[in-house]
Amino acid sequence: MKYNIEPTNKELVMRESDFIVSKTDAKGRLTYANRIFIEFSKYSEEELLGKQHNIIRHPDMPRGVFKLLWDTLSQGKEIFAYVKNMSKDGSFYWVIANVTPSYDLQGKLIGYYSVRRKPKPESIAIVEELYKSMLVVERSTGSKNAAEASLKLVSDLLVDKGVTYEEFILSI
Repeated sequence: MKYNIEPTNKELVMRESDFIVSKTDAKGRLTYANRIFIEFSKYSEEELLGKQHNIIRHPDMPRGVFKLLWDTLSQGKEIFAYVKNMSKDGSFYWVIANVTPSYDLQGKLIGYYSVRRKPKPESIAIVEELYKSMLVVERSTGSKNAAEASLKLVSDLLVDKGVTYEEFILSI
């Protein structure tokens, strides 16, 4: 079932003690969602399990962020990222996400594990401006090269700052 959701300006703010936890299979389909995930997404567990994790993707999220995420995970590495998610009712919530690949005992990739927590408001302000710039680049480039173009913008910014992506994300 595909939901056509209209984003609203209603923000949900995580509590300091909240941790949103989810697990997916290797194709990104949800296999586990904790009660905080269910609370903020406003979907029932039944609506979530078996669905693609991007069911909560907000249209304000640049494609380049997800390209970076999947490129990093495909190398077997964990990644930290700021993500704006959209609830079933169109409201939104920001998280700082840590996503890691999950392997079975034979070392075969079986899925992904993600823990999200409340980001600092000052971090959101920085990331929002960056994401807006990324979206402008993506829209002006066209869909075929959008993700790569917005990632180049991020790469250039990191070179200018003299930091890696992870150093930048963890420093704000």
